[in-house]
Amino acid sequence: MSIFEAVFLGIVQGLTEFLPVSSTGHLILARALFGVAEENALAFDAILHLATATAVIVYFHKDIWLLLNTLFRWLGRLPVNKRDMTLLSAICMATIPAVLLGLSLESLMGTLFRSPLLVALVLVLGSMLFMYAEWEYSKRPPTNVMTIKKGLLIGLFQSLALVPGMSRSGSSIAGGMLLGLSREESARFAFLIAIPIIFGAGSKKLLELITSDQTVVWTPVIFGSSTAFILALLAIHIMLSFVRKHSLWPFIWYRIFLAVFVVFVVTFG
Repeated sequence: MSIFEAVFLGIVQGLTEFLPVSSTGHLILARALFGVAEENALAFDAILHLATATAVIVYFHKDIWLLLNTLFRWLGRLPVNKRDMTLLSAICMATIPAVLLGLSLESLMGTLFRSPLLVALVLVLGSMLFMYAEWEYSKRPPTNVMTIKKGLLIGLFQSLALVPGMSRSGSSIAGGMLLGLSREESARFAFLIAIPIIFGAGSKKLLELITSDQTVVWTPVIFGSSTAFILALLAIHIMLSFVRKHSLWPFIWYRIFLAVFVVFVVTFG
């Protein structure tokens, strides 16, 4: 893989990871449409995800420090803020489904799940989920009350993103909206619960690359991941600002048009 290709994929990953359009789906489509080599694709994609997870940590460092402080106080049997403890517990519960399902489906993620036509289908199915979330959201105002049970349920929604084309942030935001959270609070929670999953998967793949016998050219990896990190910071800020005032409908239409385009290219290209 050349530096240009790595930077190109880093741009795709950084801009799409935290928008409800599926970064993994876009990486698969970018490779298929522009002829980027698939060698070590899953590992490289995971490292790009590691870079974007680092961006979340940087962006939400104050929130993360507060949660860590809550954890340390709880372990030390000191008084803790009940709301912060609930949020921390909800994040932990949301992580469990994605970890279990991710380990179970890892082999499929590298083969069957990397089909452009499957991505197109899931883009449409994800759009239908977002439509339903917006419809339910319009019928009742959000309460913004987080519970441990809601955390687990949103984690199940997040697990849908194991299939490329769904979108980790999109499915989590839709789940949060269906469970009574505002779009903004759903987005913040979606970004926070993405950290352990994305960071864990990326670290695992990075370790596999380091310890493998194959020769790895690290310069493209560094350039690609650096690009993804910078643009991910921008994408997080844009998404949080957007959902304060707007619905998910622009992303719904984008996903549908992209799916139609992919089917057209695969069929007639």
